[in-house]
Amino acid sequence: MAQLARTWRHTVLLVIVSAHSLLAQVLNPEQFRHYVERFNRIFPEEVVNAIPDQAAWDWMVRNIPWFECPDKEIEELYYYRWWAYRKHIRHTPRGYIITEFLKPVSHAVEYNALSCALGHHVYEGRWLRDPQYLDDHLRFWLCGGPDGRLHPALHRYSGWIADAVWNRWLVDQRTDFALSLLDALVEDFRAWERERRLPDGLFWQYDVRDGMEESASGSRTAKNIRPTINSYMYGNAVGLAQLARLAGQHQLAHQFEQEAIRLRRLVERHLWDPQARFFKVRLESGQLAPMRELIGYVPWYFKLPTPRRGFEVAWKELFDPTGFYAPFGPTTVERRHPSFRIAWDGDDCQWNGPSWPFLTSMVLRAMANVIQEYPQRVLGKEHYWSLFRIYTRSQHRRLPDGTLVPWIDENLEPFTGEWLARAKKIKKGRFYGRGDHYNHSTYADLLITGLVGLRPRADELIEVHPLLPPNEWEWFCLDAVTYHGRRLTIIWDVTGQRYGRGRGLSIWVNGAEVARARTLSRLQGTYKK
Repeated sequence: MAQLARTWRHTVLLVIVSAHSLLAQVLNPEQFRHYVERFNRIFPEEVVNAIPDQAAWDWMVRNIPWFECPDKEIEELYYYRWWAYRKHIRHTPRGYIITEFLKPVSHAVEYNALSCALGHHVYEGRWLRDPQYLDDHLRFWLCGGPDGRLHPALHRYSGWIADAVWNRWLVDQRTDFALSLLDALVEDFRAWERERRLPDGLFWQYDVRDGMEESASGSRTAKNIRPTINSYMYGNAVGLAQLARLAGQHQLAHQFEQEAIRLRRLVERHLWDPQARFFKVRLESGQLAPMRELIGYVPWYFKLPTPRRGFEVAWKELFDPTGFYAPFGPTTVERRHPSFRIAWDGDDCQWNGPSWPFLTSMVLRAMANVIQEYPQRVLGKEHYWSLFRIYTRSQHRRLPDGTLVPWIDENLEPFTGEWLARAKKIKKGRFYGRGDHYNHSTYADLLITGLVGLRPRADELIEVHPLLPPNEWEWFCLDAVTYHGRRLTIIWDVTGQRYGRGRGLSIWVNGAEVARARTLSRLQGTYKK
């Protein structure tokens, strides 16, 4: 009987795994299992949250899109980042939350929760098939305070939560849930207006409350007008306008549309330095900061700058060795400025030179928006590919035995790739692995929407605009993407022999081809509701 029971359980497990594997039309998930087995083997499981390492593979089978490409470093890191994201799903008496740190930190609130990277958590997690993780996480912050209102620690850090909720809806189109948050999101925006808005309409923030302590232009006490929070509030206004329109609240939608227009004009007028040709911090003194900082690219994350106004010239600084370029960069302040430094003294988390995945992932999304949606001649696919490769290469750590493993931590020494905060803590004798598998940035979302080029939309058009340059790869496949309640597959196959589904770039919905092109160009297909 015991043997029969074990056989029955094994059969049920196989059926469950096989059922979920059917979501993949082209790729066999089993070919990627070895990555997860390696991660489980080489990384000790010091913190166990909702899904332990031994259950990681089954969770991934049930939840993530599958990806294959010739570059095994990118492929491995894609699966590592999902494996690491899963470690941060924590079950609490109030539902699931997504943590930033695995190990306790003093500046977190209950359950080790922090709102700093909330927008990143939503953008990355919107591709998971199980919506409960993000549903609970959003309710924790938006409805987890007194009387079911905003969590009192939500505004401990700036954020782009309304923008993230809207962009999640563009993927899953779960209208009832998104609109259930609308009142709370409006309350969130109004609270920011009371707390941080100046009479001229712009927002101020301490650099530490942007999650960017010890920055070159700011301080923990200076009330500077920063491109970050003002871009976030623009993105939130756009997201609220879209959600209100979806709810049929046209007057509210109009209010936030006008708010977005106002913020765009203010940012372009007051934060753009025409001499430096860059968006900058405006100091309490009223003067623009003397240095360019990487946060000057954040406005494009939300498509804030008006096209055809020449603002895209700022992107020339990104690959300039005297600007932000570094082999494991980009740096957080331009290298030519005297404020640039890589310090082994002072705070472990400085934003005056070291490279931060938090911001690099924002720059990559901003860059994708420019290339895919702005008429300009400054950036091309080769630029996105170059920075994506740098970003991929930087997310590794060499073990004591010399083995190079995928890794995500806090900040980087941009010239050597050493994890700087980690190394400084070790040097000071107070290391406890705080930044291990740090959940403070995105990667899968950048690969899906940038490199592969799936651009989520509100309508029935499926748009793919790959930023992979021609002649880099002869094939790739993104499979089992849950999108608008359908199963989506994107294939690039130069010869048609790798996947046996024809030559070129193709889009498939529920196993049926809806669009094809011979080159890696913008491609659109339509599905029927």
